[in-house]
Amino acid sequence: MLKPSEIKHFIEEDRTSHKKRMAEQGLKYYEGEHKIMGSRIFYVDADGNVKEDTLRSNVKISHPFFTELVDQEVQYMISGDENFIKSDNPELQKQLELYFNDSFWSEVYEMLTGCISKGFDYMYAYKSNNGRIGFQHADSIGVIEVQAKYADDSEDHVIYWYIDRIEKGNKTIKRIQVWDKKETYYYKQVDDGEIVDDDQELLNPRPHIVTENEKGERFGSSFDFIPFFRLDNGSKQFSGLKPIKDLIDDYDLMACSLSNNLQDFTDAIYVVSGFQGSNLDEMIQNIKAKKHLGVAPDGGLDIKTVDIPYEARKVKLELDEKNIYRFGMGFNSAQLGDGNITNVVIKSRYALLDLKCNKLEIRLKEFLRKIIKVVLDEINADKKTDYKVEDIYFVFPREVITNAQDNAQIELLVAQKQGQQLNNILSVANTLDDETVIQAVCSILDIDYEEIKDKLAVGEGDTESVQKTLEGIVPDDEGGAG
Repeated sequence: MLKPSEIKHFIEEDRTSHKKRMAEQGLKYYEGEHKIMGSRIFYVDADGNVKEDTLRSNVKISHPFFTELVDQEVQYMISGDENFIKSDNPELQKQLELYFNDSFWSEVYEMLTGCISKGFDYMYAYKSNNGRIGFQHADSIGVIEVQAKYADDSEDHVIYWYIDRIEKGNKTIKRIQVWDKKETYYYKQVDDGEIVDDDQELLNPRPHIVTENEKGERFGSSFDFIPFFRLDNGSKQFSGLKPIKDLIDDYDLMACSLSNNLQDFTDAIYVVSGFQGSNLDEMIQNIKAKKHLGVAPDGGLDIKTVDIPYEARKVKLELDEKNIYRFGMGFNSAQLGDGNITNVVIKSRYALLDLKCNKLEIRLKEFLRKIIKVVLDEINADKKTDYKVEDIYFVFPREVITNAQDNAQIELLVAQKQGQQLNNILSVANTLDDETVIQAVCSILDIDYEEIKDKLAVGEGDTESVQKTLEGIVPDDEGGAG
């Protein structure tokens, strides 16, 4: 087992690692905490000293493009109500649905969100109250994989920590779990103090699986592996933020700078010469309220306005937005077309999102196979079966908005084609045998001939009976098929 001093060392070292800092940055942008939130304005005074300007407008608005792109990819990957893990074996499919239910997919949703925003994320296995293996999302920020070569006991470990609560005096209570192939050790830490055993856990260390019989006797067992599963967003575990971070920062800067200009230059500048009076406040009041001002014969009033470069900023904002969706490989719902929004145009706008999801789907399937293997081992042990991972396949249907008018036109063309094919069969029905005609009709209407042939009272050469059968299947109106 790891010593408390080792655990503290690994947590502190992991906190400052490049991978975790990039993951935390991706999470912040997903939550709308952009670089612009730390923006400050400075100026150089008459003595050449740099000072912060606290009087000028300093608008700080984050534009959460990354939040939309992440949610878009997750929804596009696992949209729909059906189970994405399937088997052609009805008994196996029934068992799979007990494990991979709505609760499981809600955890997958959280994991996918974390994987895309942070670059990688985890799920871990546990034994649920119903006696089956369950899976739960684990925040990758708090997961540390310790390889055997770095541990004193020369075994692999996973350290999982999370903030339990903040007590009076802003004391942070951190719960720490250390997993190996057999047991889980529980610790706690107050702020950055020493790591000590968690006195709230009655069983410490605790076997992976604890069962209790009718007499109240407890029995422990283990998975014989560390039950943490990691999904990576690419081989280098980069966040989806990486290629578009600078573009989002530039968009924030352009938009906030425009807001600052509008606030700083809302009022005109009045240049007065030859003012007949001694009170500046009186002059300002006369201009604002009375709309007149007394000046000397050779004096005057000149109103100066500042032209804000609005068009240039607008073009830059539009260019940044276009590139964010382009290099972020997302679907821009605000994109305008020429009014001819056909299904082909819509599909082309989903092309980049499709490419991105295709890459993620490969890794998601590999991840799910690891989980399925654990589930099948339990099913085989309980049911005395011999199911294999090869008996299972994945279906990830992706829902795309379509043009209703296009769909109706396609359905009409299909119906007209069916009607023409049926008319062709009817025109030659007298020259063909009964079975051939019925089979041809069933093929056109997508009807299983084997299921209905016993219900058809058609004898050899019974053309009239065939004709009546066809009249029951084929509608009288043109262009339609039953």
